[in-house]
Amino acid sequence: MTAPLDVDALVAEASAALASAGTTDEVRQVTTAALGKRSPLVAAHRSLGGLDPDERRALGRRLDDARRTLEAIADDRRRALEAAELEAALLAERLDLGEELPDRARSPLSRGALHLVTTTRDALEDTFVGMGFEVVEGPEVETDWYNFGALNIPPAHPARGMWDTFYLAVGEPETVLLRAHTSPVQVRLMEAAVAAGMSPIHAVMPGRCYRRDTPDARHLPVFHQVEGLVVDEGITFADLAGTIETFTTAYFGPEIHSRLRPAFFPFTEPSAEFEITCTLCRGTGCRTCSGTGWIELGGCGMVDPAVFDAVGIDGERWTGFAFGFGIDRCAQMRHQIADMRSLVENDVRFLRQF
Repeated sequence: MTAPLDVDALVAEASAALASAGTTDEVRQVTTAALGKRSPLVAAHRSLGGLDPDERRALGRRLDDARRTLEAIADDRRRALEAAELEAALLAERLDLGEELPDRARSPLSRGALHLVTTTRDALEDTFVGMGFEVVEGPEVETDWYNFGALNIPPAHPARGMWDTFYLAVGEPETVLLRAHTSPVQVRLMEAAVAAGMSPIHAVMPGRCYRRDTPDARHLPVFHQVEGLVVDEGITFADLAGTIETFTTAYFGPEIHSRLRPAFFPFTEPSAEFEITCTLCRGTGCRTCSGTGWIELGGCGMVDPAVFDAVGIDGERWTGFAFGFGIDRCAQMRHQIADMRSLVENDVRFLRQF
């Protein structure tokens, strides 16, 4: 006759084995031995049919309680070991990059700062806002009409040779482009003013522009520009000259002045280039200003009547002027930077100065 199963001893022995298991595989082996198909617990379940009903019920409850107890202990031990094994695996696979890097790279990171071009743009906006202008922005991807057509530069016009343009493979050939200047924003602004019933415009338009220029000391293929537009009744060329001089002294200081020289731009008539006293040599002549003592900052002029016609403004009632110049050039002049390419070379030694 088979000896009766000592359920308490079985639970105690299996519990001790689970507690001492060092891996999840050991937990699985102990669980199989205590609760598997060939375990004493299963064998005792199979023998219940030979007992009288009262004994069967009592032993059955004890066997079920024993199974639930061991399953709970096994689950807890398995979860604890799985967490420990995962942590050990992560530690084993961790790469200590600091051991491969020089001491300088492992040192605390220094705090970053805004780029010189960004701070220059902010300062220019503040200057013009102080002069009564509002700041307006527009898209960098434009249509041929906004970049050229509305500005009195129709297709095949020789003036298009002034801008070596980046065209995009969108739509019809040479109809979508990266704007060559921020003048398209002026067109959009005038259109909006006409749609709203026309009111005076006093605005500046800063932004990024693109031309296929060869980088040199004073030019970059991707550059930043700010343009101004004033449209009102009774505006004259004298207002333009006064605005340029007011800006120059306000931004660069009272020792720096501006001068206008006749020029040609399709969208202004009359047109002028404006120069400022070279801030590097203070007018005595240097390599950056080609020995003239002056350096070109941008172009300006009275808005051409053809531009007013293109946007629907009555040129008999309204007159205006426009100007534009490079933000990068302003940064170069204000901080006496000999070569504009320094702005895009990302040399930390240079950038830390500002």
